[in-house]
Amino acid sequence: MNDESNAGGKVVVYIDEGLEGLIPGYLENRRADVRAIEAAITSGDYETVRSLGHQMKGSGGGYGFDLITDIGKSLEMAAKENDAENVQKWLAELTNLLEVVEVIYE
Repeated sequence: MNDESNAGGKVVVYIDEGLEGLIPGYLENRRADVRAIEAAITSGDYETVRSLGHQMKGSGGGYGFDLITDIGKSLEMAAKENDAENVQKWLAELTNLLEVVEVIYE
């Protein structure tokens, strides 16, 4: 996998074509994680944020998304420290990535 940004603001991710059938569902699950984290932040539920971040940290690279692994790790660490500001920051990073990612299968 290779991540790179281009002038159009897209983040291009190159993923093995063998994963093509799995990627749309994986990305939709991350969008569901965004909604779950937003709800957890509202209720001060840092354990849910930590758990979701941990899951992303573990799964991102396996699906070809090293950026999701990095964001998940950062979310997990921020949640462990009950650091609302950094949780919001990394949630915004994840939300943005999901909006601009362009997957190319090779």
